[in-house]
Amino acid sequence: MGTMKQVLLIDASPLFKEYLKEKLVAEQIGVETAIGNRDAYTKLLTNMSDLIIIDVEKNFDGILDFLEKKRKDPNACKTPIIITGPSMPRTEVAALAKYTVIKYFSKPIKFDIFFASIGKILKAHFMLDDTPCLIETHVNGNIIFIEVARGLNKDKIQLLRYRLTELIASNNLREPKVLIMMSGISLSFVDGYNLELLFDNILEEDHILLKNVKILTLDPFTKELIDGHPQYNGIEIAESLDSVINSLIDANQSRNLNELVSEKILTATGSEESCSTEMRFEADTGKNDDKNDLSEVLRVAIVDDDPITVKLVQSAFISLSANTSAFMTGQSFLDAIENNQVFDLIILDIFIPDLNGLEILKRLQKMSFKTPVIIYSQATLRESVIQALSLGASSYLVKPQKPDVIVQKALEILNGHV
Repeated sequence: MGTMKQVLLIDASPLFKEYLKEKLVAEQIGVETAIGNRDAYTKLLTNMSDLIIIDVEKNFDGILDFLEKKRKDPNACKTPIIITGPSMPRTEVAALAKYTVIKYFSKPIKFDIFFASIGKILKAHFMLDDTPCLIETHVNGNIIFIEVARGLNKDKIQLLRYRLTELIASNNLREPKVLIMMSGISLSFVDGYNLELLFDNILEEDHILLKNVKILTLDPFTKELIDGHPQYNGIEIAESLDSVINSLIDANQSRNLNELVSEKILTATGSEESCSTEMRFEADTGKNDDKNDLSEVLRVAIVDDDPITVKLVQSAFISLSANTSAFMTGQSFLDAIENNQVFDLIILDIFIPDLNGLEILKRLQKMSFKTPVIIYSQATLRESVIQALSLGASSYLVKPQKPDVIVQKALEILNGHV
């Protein structure tokens, strides 16, 4: 039997930490938690982890110090990292790759992709419910609206509990009213467990009282389950919007129902900025829009006819988790550009048989090409350097250079490039 995999979880919020630990422990994966930079580094040294997950609240103050210490530690420098945090520009995300950050998830997180990434690193398979289900939430005033459609999905229902806690905290709701809209769902006894889980997770939030929970449904099974469970005594079942409007909103009957529905039920007034959970999974879209893999963040073209140089430069950027494309001729590179192949950075030699690097720069300049270019060449003449920079090259490196010098220069240019 193999050694148990270990995950170090840093700065996770209490609910996020609880949810991750539950999922990881279920797969026989050990979890160590840390709060703050010093605690994180101490536990990194004492418990050699197979994966580090860092939850960033608003900014990277303090975390960068931890990342630098980890990078310089020979025993920990290769440990992969997944970070969850606020949305950031692509170039800033790419800069994290030098710390062995291989995934960056902008919040709110789509957890099917998140656990797939963890599973790939740890060679583990996380069982997620694939039942078609749509759960949407929004806040209007002191009312939380929860729309449940298509079916009941256990994982999304579990996430709903965390979503509600975040919504209540971010909107400072002391005693919120809750409307669960399930008018389009027809359930049977096989859905009983998940239906109970739905109600229990909602009621587990201390701020939500039984008397303030309303369910909009025509489903007889849902009604029977509520009636047959004393712990749900007090939840009101409604069959029409007008009764919901009156009981939740205390609206004047003379007002137009359509106006009230638009104003109260369909319109969100609350803040959801602090929410880390996403009720839609990536699988719900029917396509793969995974933009979190750093190999998809930084795309580098290497234009050089020397195979040894190409291999060395590729190795340097592969260590950065970048996606590299090599071109042995200038024309093949220009053909790729004309065919709309997109790059974030170009590494270009001056001495190329068919078209030299300066000629390529001239053509790129005529095309109003905006992608930064680093000249990496043995050409040392002052005139060549000046001409290359005047033709739009962002930097000039003389061969040979250590791989980390090339990477560092690339990151400096990308992070400062507009």
